[in-house]
Amino acid sequence: MTSENVLVEWLTQCWLWLTQNWLHIVIPLLVFLAAYVVGLWVRRAAYRAFNRWAARGRWEGSKLVIETTRGAFLHWFLILGAFLAIHASGLSAPTKVLADKILATLFVVSLTWVVASLSEKVLRLYIAQVEPLQPLERLLVNIARAAIAVVGALMLLDIWGAPTTPVILVLAAGVLVAALAFRDLLANLLSGFQLVQGEQLKVGDFIKLGSGESGYVAEVTWRNTKIRGLDGNLILVPNNRLVQSTIINYGRPLKKASKPFRFYTRLCLKELTGLKARNLKELLALLREVPESVIYFHTHHFLEQHHYLIPEPANDFALWVSDELGEETLGEKLASIDTFEFPTIDALRARIEGVISDYLAQNPDGRAVSEGREFHFIKSISFVLPTPYVAHDLREFVEVLRQISLNSLNYHVFEARLRLRKGVNDFSAWIEDCLGDRDLAEKLAYLDPYNYTLEGLRSAIIQLIEKRIK
Repeated sequence: MTSENVLVEWLTQCWLWLTQNWLHIVIPLLVFLAAYVVGLWVRRAAYRAFNRWAARGRWEGSKLVIETTRGAFLHWFLILGAFLAIHASGLSAPTKVLADKILATLFVVSLTWVVASLSEKVLRLYIAQVEPLQPLERLLVNIARAAIAVVGALMLLDIWGAPTTPVILVLAAGVLVAALAFRDLLANLLSGFQLVQGEQLKVGDFIKLGSGESGYVAEVTWRNTKIRGLDGNLILVPNNRLVQSTIINYGRPLKKASKPFRFYTRLCLKELTGLKARNLKELLALLREVPESVIYFHTHHFLEQHHYLIPEPANDFALWVSDELGEETLGEKLASIDTFEFPTIDALRARIEGVISDYLAQNPDGRAVSEGREFHFIKSISFVLPTPYVAHDLREFVEVLRQISLNSLNYHVFEARLRLRKGVNDFSAWIEDCLGDRDLAEKLAYLDPYNYTLEGLRSAIIQLIEKRIK
């Protein structure tokens, strides 16, 4: 038999089979085409409805959903059409079961890919809006991909009848171990997300923690919050600790000064001048000659040595006149001199000289002390040192004032007014000149520092400023 005859016979058999079984072919084909047409119609209707909903809600991810699912949506209807067509055909039951598994596998693979791709795009969209999570973008995307891939793999194993229980147990154990190993990391990450999304803290806010730290929020990362302290140091606080602690958020800075206030402190060294007086005449003569540092020392050193006393002890001149010379009347007059009334040391010196001169005019025959009981003149040598603290507004000023040493407070209040001949304390001058708040500056200027202990003076200044801030 020739090849032509074989071909003719084969075509004849095919034709006979088609004439007898054409319904088994046409019906599945029609079912498949119908599913395709229905898929086109359903996709159009579904996306129209989705677009209307997205337009009302103005959701940023609507375009991502359409771009990612548009092609796959039609593929799923093609798989559905193939499934219906196979069951409408005359294939044997085992063949249909095998075909179902293959189609289910294709659907799961397609669905897994679409969900993973959409999750990645949505994650990147929202992570771009949350600055603390940006360093974790790749990690979060990979975790999402892995989780979706695992779910898809479990579905495929179930389709083909493979055991999934051991796989689930291994995965659960791995997740538990990872959670225990990274519990602090996860806690800080979730806390950072809570801080940012809840808008509890913003970069630039001035905050004070219950533990005492204060400063401006410089950055909120996925692990910790960076706070720039008033001394310029950077404080790193784990987000988990920050969420659990008490936080006072003062918000944005107040009006900034035209020039920041730099806090200074000073160290004081005492030095004997070699000058000494045995009686009032010698005391008066030397008072007129000694430098200002001597007058300042004998009228102010008690502020450091006895800063906890109210009222302040008398000046050294009054104590020596009363205790050593026995001139209690003159001693009381010298002790009653109000140092706060005098803007300069020279003015204070003149007042002391005047009181002694008036007393000598009425009592020219003064007593003299025995050897070893003379009044020794001591001068004060100050070394002024800068501190790391700088204040740009009143809120910063108050927080720094809580932290500076008593030496620093002494320098800006007492030495600035008298030794530096400013006539007013540094705080008042800065508030008026650089902040333009004359009323507050005058209140601080009229605050008599000699009526307080140094700690009491600190508290009084803080209270006045806090009233103004509120």
